[in-house]
Amino acid sequence: MPSILIVEDEENLRLTIAKRLRRYAHRVEEASAIAEAREHLSASAFDLVVTDVNLPDGSGVDLVEELAGEDGGADAVVITAFGTVESAVDAMRKGASDYLQKPVSLDELSLVVTRLLEARAVRTRLAVFERTAENAIGGMEIIGEDPGWLEAVETAKRFAEAHANPAGDGALPSVLVTGETGAGKGVVARLVHEHASAHAEGDGGPFVHVNCAAIPANLVESELFGHEKGSFTDAKSARRGFFELADGGTLFLDEIGEMSPELQAKLLLVMENGTYRRVGGAAERQVSARVVAATNQDLAARVSDGGFRQDLYYRLGSFVIGLPPLRERGRDAILLAQRTLERLASTRGKAGTRFSEDALEAVRAHSWPGNARELVNAVQRALILCRGDVIDAGDLALAPAAVAPAGATNPAGFAIDFENGPHTIEAVERALLEQALARCGGNITKAARLVGMPRGSFRYRMEKAGLAGQ
Repeated sequence: MPSILIVEDEENLRLTIAKRLRRYAHRVEEASAIAEAREHLSASAFDLVVTDVNLPDGSGVDLVEELAGEDGGADAVVITAFGTVESAVDAMRKGASDYLQKPVSLDELSLVVTRLLEARAVRTRLAVFERTAENAIGGMEIIGEDPGWLEAVETAKRFAEAHANPAGDGALPSVLVTGETGAGKGVVARLVHEHASAHAEGDGGPFVHVNCAAIPANLVESELFGHEKGSFTDAKSARRGFFELADGGTLFLDEIGEMSPELQAKLLLVMENGTYRRVGGAAERQVSARVVAATNQDLAARVSDGGFRQDLYYRLGSFVIGLPPLRERGRDAILLAQRTLERLASTRGKAGTRFSEDALEAVRAHSWPGNARELVNAVQRALILCRGDVIDAGDLALAPAAVAPAGATNPAGFAIDFENGPHTIEAVERALLEQALARCGGNITKAARLVGMPRGSFRYRMEKAGLAGQ
């Protein structure tokens, strides 16, 4: 929720306005003069300022003019006594959003404040779109029936429901999503936001997607926290950062493992306190948002080699969702391919196009090193290449799966003894888990890393195989 500053020297009126406006803001502060108001504004940021024109130490119009020059600065409502409407008109020319005459009608004030805060929310969403459109995650669908995938989806929903309404008074709720490139981390992040929005008291706020690996290193801090005019050579005007844009909603920090250790320290402070400062700024700003961090790296290993801060890792790792790769998700590749074809074919005027049995077998057999992203691209290419209404295996242009003869040894020296068993996938998997755990002294994290599996998926498969947790 937003923050409001009331600047009024008549104490009773100031207290009455503050009481009413607390319905619309999580923080309402009061000042009786311009100097006091400037102290509040330098200490923290506000979304709206309600100010009288005639104040003991000057005109509220001067305050309005100062606010108007800041990107994302507070909107202003001017209160003027009867007979000084010209001052209000002057204030409107200098940046005020609206004005009210004394005696102030609280109902009219409520309508004005509601309208301005709603318009501010719309501007914020537009700014989010303009800054993050290239990162948009389109066509989000939760497709799959693999237990590991469904467990991840359910966990994401539970996190979203628990944090549908971020408190805005301290630590930011966070979840870490791990998995290979293309495994669906962005889809899960969007799921968290959409599900939280469905359970939120308001609209759930904006969804801001930040690709930490795509921002130049010298601009990451400015992009995340914003900057003030003149704070560095190219800062020709003030600018809001992604945290500010995400206020009240969800901030998705994609590829967080690419963030420098120096910036990780500043991120940790925001995560723990919910406050930050723009680059070159003195005002402390408060943010209320859900944070979804994602990585395809082994952050535990990065901590060991000094590439990732241990305290931030523990802060993010309090709630982890591990996504299984597509090659471990049984029939999910076929389900995803069929749904993708259905969606793309309908938009390209090729409704009714289907896969041949050979194509479906190729989808099932392929290892999909690029996961869902690779699959979607393959289906899109095949839809263009196929000449009729049937996509065959050749249209998919997938590398054939390597099939070794019985008893053959693969390049890593691994072989299945079909003469003496085990003979089933379940038995092979159980043996693999047991041997990995034994090799790593029962450490699940290390064992999961040894077999190239996310920790959450490894633990799930342990439970499925009836192995005791260690």
